[in-house]
Amino acid sequence: MFVAKRSKHNPILIPDKNHYWEGFATFNMCPVTHNKMTYGLYRAISTVDVLQNPHQISVIGVGESKDGIHFENRVPFITPKEEWDAFGCEDPRTTYFEGTFYTFYTAISKSLPEFSNDFSNTKLNPSSIKVAVALSGDLKKVSERHLVTPFNAKAMTLFPERINGKIIVMFSYHTDSPPAKIAFAALDKIEELWSPLFWEEWEKKVDDYTIDLKRSPYDHIEVGAPPIKTKYGWLVIYSHIQNFFPSKNNLDRIFGIEAFLLDLNSSAGRQKIIGRTNGPMLVPEEAYELSGHVPDVIFPTGAIVKKDTLTIYYGAADTTVCSAKVNLTDLIFDMHPKYRDRVRFKRSSKNPIILPKVENKWEAKATFNPGAILLNGKTHIIYRAMSQDNTSTLGYAMTKNGIDVIKRLPAPIYIPREDFENKKIDGNNSGCEDPRITKIGKNIYLCYTVFDGIGPPRVAISSITEKNFIFHNWKWKKPSIITPKGLDDKDACLFPVKFPLGYCILHRLGNEICGDYLKSLNFEKETVSKCIKIIGPRINTWDSQKVGISAPPIKTKYGWLLLYHGVSKSHSTYRIGCVLLDLKDPAIVLARSTEPIFEPEELYERKGIVNNVVFPCGMVVKNGLLYIYYGGGDRVVGVATMKLDVILKTLVHGLKY
Repeated sequence: MFVAKRSKHNPILIPDKNHYWEGFATFNMCPVTHNKMTYGLYRAISTVDVLQNPHQISVIGVGESKDGIHFENRVPFITPKEEWDAFGCEDPRTTYFEGTFYTFYTAISKSLPEFSNDFSNTKLNPSSIKVAVALSGDLKKVSERHLVTPFNAKAMTLFPERINGKIIVMFSYHTDSPPAKIAFAALDKIEELWSPLFWEEWEKKVDDYTIDLKRSPYDHIEVGAPPIKTKYGWLVIYSHIQNFFPSKNNLDRIFGIEAFLLDLNSSAGRQKIIGRTNGPMLVPEEAYELSGHVPDVIFPTGAIVKKDTLTIYYGAADTTVCSAKVNLTDLIFDMHPKYRDRVRFKRSSKNPIILPKVENKWEAKATFNPGAILLNGKTHIIYRAMSQDNTSTLGYAMTKNGIDVIKRLPAPIYIPREDFENKKIDGNNSGCEDPRITKIGKNIYLCYTVFDGIGPPRVAISSITEKNFIFHNWKWKKPSIITPKGLDDKDACLFPVKFPLGYCILHRLGNEICGDYLKSLNFEKETVSKCIKIIGPRINTWDSQKVGISAPPIKTKYGWLLLYHGVSKSHSTYRIGCVLLDLKDPAIVLARSTEPIFEPEELYERKGIVNNVVFPCGMVVKNGLLYIYYGGGDRVVGVATMKLDVILKTLVHGLKY
């Protein structure tokens, strides 16, 4: 689990109209620190000059910064000079190695076939796209430059130290003659880099020197930032483009920033991946990433570590430079198999803890999506039960240790009573669904989804005194519908306190989580009338289709901890994420997990009435352990745990950025 957060200063570098050489675009920066100064090397595209061929050209610029955000004294550093880079110098990666700065860049030797404002719609001959390197002692003047690869390649970077006595480079091999792979080469002398003979021998065993990180044959990958040495391994930030090539499913192309961890002793022919991210840390979401020279693109080219904070530098829409931060340890632990389980919910070995009972007609088909509340040291579980005719009622179970169910009632504790929750069409789903319970004062409030089998689902609220609840006197108040008629509005819960604006209720309207404030708890008069957006789907991510709350939020000293479910546009899997909301104003999102913290893995989650579903409606904290109670596959109840301080610590890291 980790939180990746964009800089509030983004974009941190924009084109300068006063400099013709960088008047059109400035992007794909690689920073390097030296003598307490950060030097940012970046690709710059000139303004249009119709008298030149090509009309626009890329050069490598350099700027200086004391804080890694504001870059000044920007000047051209590498400009076209040789036959092999006469038509452009692109995408630098710089490493300080044994007293010299080595800046690798993409060298373009031939012109574009015709002028176009959109370079993405033009095609170069792959043989005209190669890697070159410029050497410098001070990043002010280039002392020498060389063509490196005799074949098509990009994104070469140098490891900052020798590994087992060898100089190691990593690069993207055959990027323009796919399939591309990430390749490694080991050298005894730096001069071998620009030796055609060395590369001729290297290509004879190329398959021994490459790794393939694609998850699908339609993906495309490229090296991103120069590798960073950590005690856990070499951290590499790279570009993983999903659905880069057309497929029969016609899925959206997604430019993602990902990471993998290499063994510290990795070398060419002995490269060993320890772990990797399960998906992108960042995807295009912000306006400056979605619109520009090449829209919907983010591309990593640099990274810096300061203390335990990793700053990733990336190009946005091939127009500007941006940055994002992530806690280094959180990221590595999320990838590393030795530590990964520490930052994931752990399922009980006794799952499922509640199963359907065929002898009870009301719960013969399914028992799932449970709410939960901790009272007097006992966890009370209210679960959704479904009969064979698809009528939902609510059942009751209790556990003292949070896992072992020691009491389960033979009859439902809550049944459909009103016309809006009674079945209108035989066989259709109907009834009382997905309970979420909150204690306010001496009462326990039940928010649930009502459905009559015809109209869109809505939210109803009922309540019961704590005393009656404890003693199983199921004297529920008459339920009231609180969400607007004619709208699909569900997944609701109440906060357990009153805010200055009133009682806050969360609900899901359409595909996003909303909030509203109610003046009182008199639900015969109070209804939801606003959709104050809390969070919505994130473009191109695991939660890109829709989001909805899981359990009622828990108050902590850092903020309100809210878990939510999310579904992607590219598949129907339900996964769980988390957010931290402001204590005084829960409409303010302080931090949001980047990757899901819980997802279907076990058979009872992957196969059921609805496949690939984990759906918590209840969570409690007991002795510092967070218990979530969830529906698996829309059929059974499971429980999973994580230390509360682990999840909070990661979210709090996101507050710093």
